[in-house]
Amino acid sequence: MHKLVSILIPAFNAEDWITYSIDSAVNQDWPHKEIIIIDDGSTDLTLRAAQRYESNIVKVVSQPNLGASAARNRALSYAQGGYIQWLDADDILAPNKISSQLNRDPYGPNSGVLLSSSWGRFFYRHRDTIFTPTSLWQNLTPVEWLYRKMKENSWMAIESWLVNRRLTEMAGPWNERLSMDDDGEYFSRVIVGSDSILFVPEAKCFCRKGDKWSLSSNIKLSEHKLKSQFLSIRFLIERLRSLEDSERTRSASIKYLQTYLLYFYPENKALIEEAITLARELGGRLSPPALNWKYSLIKACLGWRAAKHAMSVSSSAKLFIFKNWDQFLFNLSGHY
Repeated sequence: MHKLVSILIPAFNAEDWITYSIDSAVNQDWPHKEIIIIDDGSTDLTLRAAQRYESNIVKVVSQPNLGASAARNRALSYAQGGYIQWLDADDILAPNKISSQLNRDPYGPNSGVLLSSSWGRFFYRHRDTIFTPTSLWQNLTPVEWLYRKMKENSWMAIESWLVNRRLTEMAGPWNERLSMDDDGEYFSRVIVGSDSILFVPEAKCFCRKGDKWSLSSNIKLSEHKLKSQFLSIRFLIERLRSLEDSERTRSASIKYLQTYLLYFYPENKALIEEAITLARELGGRLSPPALNWKYSLIKACLGWRAAKHAMSVSSSAKLFIFKNWDQFLFNLSGHY
C-alpha cells in the first residue's frame, strides 16, 4: 500500500472531457497506481466513456446522483493507496505530477507532510494554461497557509494536493451538506491535521474553467449555495483560530468575511446578520461591499439588485468571449 497512489475521479455529465482526465491519470509515469471513477448519476454518456477504460487498474462505479462530496466519499471507500490524488472529471494531471511530488517526499504515507503543486487554468487548450503563483506556492506551516489563504483569498486547486493515508484518515469524509466550497472545507481539515506543507513546483495540474468557477464568474447564487459558502467560511475561521487565535488571524478572518459579503448583499439578510455578528465576535466590523465606479453608478440609479445583475452579465459575457475564442483555436489546431 505504501507506494500505491489512488487517483479518484468523481464525474457528473462530463462526457466531453472525462476521457482527457482519465488519460492523464492512466499516463502518470508513477507505476504504482489505481484509478477509481464514480459516475454520480450522469444523464449523458459519461458512464459509457469511463467504462471503456475498465481494467485491472481502473475501476468504474455508478451511483444515483448524490452530489460531488458523496461521489468523492464513495471513491475514497474503495481506495487502497498510501496516497490519494483527487482529480475532477474535466481537469488534467501532467504525466509526472505524482512522481514529482513523491520523489520529493522522504517521509512516506504515515507522515504529517502534505504535498502541493503548481496549477493553472485553461478553457480548451491545456498547453496554453496560465500558471499564476501566489504566496501559497511555497513550503509553509499549516497556520501560515490558512492565514495567507484567508488574508489574500488565495487557494489551491483540488488536483494540486497529494494527500497521504495518515492525513486522509485524520481529515475524515467530505462534508455532504456542502454544495459550495466543499473542497475548501475538506482541505482545511487536511491542512490542520498536517505538520507541514511541502510545495513541489515542477509538479503541475491543469484546471478547466467553466461552471465550477461560478462563485467568481456569477455573483448571483442560489440560497442553498450561499448557505453552503457561509458554512464553509465559518468552518475555515474556526480551524485557523484553532491553530492560532491572535490579532492577525482574527484580522485575516474578518477580511475573508468582508471579501465574501458581496455575494450575500443585500438580499440575504439572515446571512448578512450572521456575518456581521461573527465579525463582531472577532473584534471587528464589516462595511457595505465596495463597487467600482461603473457598478456604483448603477447601484445609485437602479439599486443593488441591478448592480449585481450587471456584474453577473459582464462576467458571463467575458467568460463566453474568451471561452469561444479558445474553442475556435482548439478546433483549428485539431489537438489539445
